[in-house]
Amino acid sequence: MTKVSFLVVAIVALAACEGSVPESNRGVGFGDPVEFELQRARREAALQGSGSTTFGPAGNRVQAISSSELSAAGIGQSQPVGQPLSALRPAPAATPVNPNNPSISDEQDFGAVSSRETIESDAQRRAAQAAAREVIQPTAIPDRPADAGPNIVEYALNAPNRLGQEWYSRSLLSGQGRFQRNCAGYNSPDAAQRDFLARGGPDRDPRGIDPDGDGFACGWDPAPFLLAAGR
Repeated sequence: MTKVSFLVVAIVALAACEGSVPESNRGVGFGDPVEFELQRARREAALQGSGSTTFGPAGNRVQAISSSELSAAGIGQSQPVGQPLSALRPAPAATPVNPNNPSISDEQDFGAVSSRETIESDAQRRAAQAAAREVIQPTAIPDRPADAGPNIVEYALNAPNRLGQEWYSRSLLSGQGRFQRNCAGYNSPDAAQRDFLARGGPDRDPRGIDPDGDGFACGWDPAPFLLAAGR
């Protein structure tokens, strides 16, 4: 009888203890832990939006920071939709000017131009240049005065020979010294050729400035005129 009574008392005690053991999937004193976390997150979000006071662990008073204060401190900011990434980058440093010659243009420096120009500004500049462009219509070539002297262009185009090719006879008295001395008095081969033709050349050479008899005084060459005429 004593043993039976002891077993009954033990079974009743175990049954009482089993009812006090909490479920393994529930938070102690808070019911479902998942639901608790959701409620806590909602309360914190509401308090932060209103800037009110909440209580942290152990009853410590915590002042919630408003979203406007966070934005002023640069926290939680995100890039606005549509804003280019270049807006978040620091502006490129200005291209240094050449201290030896600051007047040199930097238009050929891509880094310098790209830092201050855009596609739109370049288009506006080109449009302004096109608007300021002045078109000059060609006019008729004026008539050459009759008393302008020999026409060396006409002579070059009609000459029967080339530079250095003897075509006319010359006096044996026309030496190299006389040639150099008289040619030094002209400021250009064109001026020498005009004077040579005005004094009876190419048949005559009174000054000795065409000693090889090619009809060209002081080394004057008709080749550039022939090249311009496509010959």
